[in-house]
Amino acid sequence: MTDAMDERPARRVWTALALLACMGLGACATSSEMTVTSPAPAPPVAEPAPAPVEQASVTPPRYGPRPNERFPLPQEDLSKIPEKYHRQMVDYRSDYAPGTIVVDPANRFLYLVQANGKALRYGVGVGAAGRGFSGVTDLAWKQEWPRWRPTDSMIARAPEQYKKYENGVEGGPTNPLGARALYLFKDGKDTYYRIHGTNQPNSIGKAVSAGCIRMLNMDVVDLYQRARPGSKIVIL
Repeated sequence: MTDAMDERPARRVWTALALLACMGLGACATSSEMTVTSPAPAPPVAEPAPAPVEQASVTPPRYGPRPNERFPLPQEDLSKIPEKYHRQMVDYRSDYAPGTIVVDPANRFLYLVQANGKALRYGVGVGAAGRGFSGVTDLAWKQEWPRWRPTDSMIARAPEQYKKYENGVEGGPTNPLGARALYLFKDGKDTYYRIHGTNQPNSIGKAVSAGCIRMLNMDVVDLYQRARPGSKIVIL
């Protein structure tokens, strides 16, 4: 599915990410103040640009069980989330190419641009980091069931709370980053801005105390399957 990369650039990217992690630079925090560092993923790979969606008016898949998941996905109660924040196809006129992700923090929406003036719209929750960042970025890489780790400064500030997590915690159903995470880079550098799942579905559609852009686990899994590394992500 991906094109092979020259080993030297990949090695440089890997080394840069490792150095950043060692320096203790944190990513977006969750509502419990946990943050994610670059957790030794596979190096980013070049992929072809997303192909335009031919059937933009097709209703997106319904929420439901995913039996092949590494961990069971919780069945989120959509009745507690306003319908406008449910995943749905909408009219969306823009100059963005199909495959572009557009995040509208003010209105708590994320759009995956389709062909023919349509977009697949998802509801999101927006943390403080998400409200303080804007610009055009690249989807550098993405990870299933990401692991997380508190930053060094958090461990120093509250060792009784965070010291036990200094080696990081593997992904799973209770992980604050949820089932998937998308990592955004700008000019080849990590922005520490993440789009990720959440184990707090009631935060969708709200401004929360911490974090970047959070989605329902079912939604972030859906977006993960559709989005390709190298795609543009526009933060309004």
